[in-house]
Amino acid sequence: MNLNRNLRLLLYSSNLWYLGEGMLGPLFAIFAGRIGGDILDITWAWATYLIVTGVLYILVGKLTDGRKINAEVMVIGYILNTIFTFSYLFVSSPWHLVMVQAGLGVAAALSTPTWYALYAKYEDKKHDTYEWGLAGGEAEIITGIAVIIGGFIVTYFSFNLLFLTMGVIQIISTLYQMQILRGSPFFKLR
Repeated sequence: MNLNRNLRLLLYSSNLWYLGEGMLGPLFAIFAGRIGGDILDITWAWATYLIVTGVLYILVGKLTDGRKINAEVMVIGYILNTIFTFSYLFVSSPWHLVMVQAGLGVAAALSTPTWYALYAKYEDKKHDTYEWGLAGGEAEIITGIAVIIGGFIVTYFSFNLLFLTMGVIQIISTLYQMQILRGSPFFKLR
């Protein structure tokens, strides 16, 4: 079975995204502690991400439902994710961390529901379970590998190098993802 171009594009770019994003994983708590955060600060930062993401998932889903803007909204989410990933470099207090987490929540809410909608649109209905298995399975595998890589980077280098590496991978993922805009009204405006 061959994946069509758009499905491959969505799958591979999300794998890159998971590689970049997954590097922080369990190191989030250690980073928060290094900038003066305690257990409650970590809790607030993580809760902010989840609540912002959850509320905006619903809103973005409602606003984009039935419109032909999913690819554009998804790419904007990827761009914002890249920007906020690099923003970790400037975090020096728990309050800054909460702001970055809120920004990442907005980015996730723009990119994730629209990614799912596009993936469903381009899936092969004869192989939909397998194609969704690829999406979920590869995300878990890549995130697991990313956590190990992130641990090595922080152990032997620094959090700054980790955030730079994550950001560069996010740039590559975003640029790759932007290929889906070919043929969209947004792409034709340029």
